[in-house]
Amino acid sequence: MSGDSNLRARNGRANGLVDLYERAGYARVEPPVLQPADVFFELSGEELRRRLFLTENTAGEELCLRPDLTIPVCLAHLSNGASLPASYCYLGPVFRDQGGGSGEYLQAGIESLGRQDREAADAECVALALESARHFGCDAPLIRMGDVSLFSALVAALDLPPAWQRRLLKDFNRTGTLEADLTTLKRGPSAASAHAGVLAAIQGSDPAAARAFVTDLLSIAGISTVGGRTVAEIAERFLEQASLGATSGLAPETSAVIERYLAIEGDPDEALAALRALANDAKLDLDGALDAFERRTGFIAAGGVDVRAIRFATAFGRPLDYYTGMVFELHDANSRVQWPIVAGGRYDQLLSVLGAAEPTPAVGFAAWIAELETAGGGR
Repeated sequence: MSGDSNLRARNGRANGLVDLYERAGYARVEPPVLQPADVFFELSGEELRRRLFLTENTAGEELCLRPDLTIPVCLAHLSNGASLPASYCYLGPVFRDQGGGSGEYLQAGIESLGRQDREAADAECVALALESARHFGCDAPLIRMGDVSLFSALVAALDLPPAWQRRLLKDFNRTGTLEADLTTLKRGPSAASAHAGVLAAIQGSDPAAARAFVTDLLSIAGISTVGGRTVAEIAERFLEQASLGATSGLAPETSAVIERYLAIEGDPDEALAALRALANDAKLDLDGALDAFERRTGFIAAGGVDVRAIRFATAFGRPLDYYTGMVFELHDANSRVQWPIVAGGRYDQLLSVLGAAEPTPAVGFAAWIAELETAGGGR
């Protein structure tokens, strides 16, 4: 097949994918390619932030070529004042600097906003993701799944200082950082002595005053930005690190519970049994989160998915900061593609951060067209 014919065939399959989403009740939208960069700096993971293509408008406002479509779809929904629930689908280019090539990639996907039946919405999302793979001839992809809300429930049930709870949740999706956090927490106080003078000066201050004090110190030292972070962000990070360093060490029994939790994996039913046993042994109230996990598994199975084919791991996360619940990836079982072909999850706090008046349940996924084509063997 010639290059032009191959491209037409690929685009035809991609448009057929959008047709599939529209038949399932998702309205097609086309958000602007140029997006406000500050939103992605604040809400995306480090991996995505450093791959942005940046520019400015005539007013000096920093913009970026959209690196994905979840945030643009949510912003478009809010700007249009649309009612809830709302279901959207899309197909269009996204832009990420991968160190070579054009950096332009064709992406399709769905976003389901405002459904209160969260577990059923999650199951529909997984089912449509699998249909997306089958549409390209990838009939039995590997399914990896995790759940940020389970880790949130565990952290909330443990007797941890608030600063450490925030830090562990923040770093859950970041490769290697959660393990480093746990090592530091087990070790106990360290940063307090290194920053004793500054900590003494701000002891007893309210958080705003403490941030202002550290910001002034950085400004006096002539520091304006480091690694893309503003002075205010550097000050916030310093105060967080100082607070964490001053925290007493993690009790051995608590450390053992977290490590046991992070080692659990298997199919969803196996994982649920292990999680209930852990909660019982550690005398932790995780019933709400585990019951929701069980309901979701039931809905996934009712949708025709063999849950025994799902590889669930409590330590599995995705490198985007806005996920709050189920996360998943589909991979090529034949290893023709070395990264996800479809990926997504639940992000219940994103719309509130973007300006929604009320918390809004939301779940969705992105499908990578070139990767799906390769995984399907060109069928």
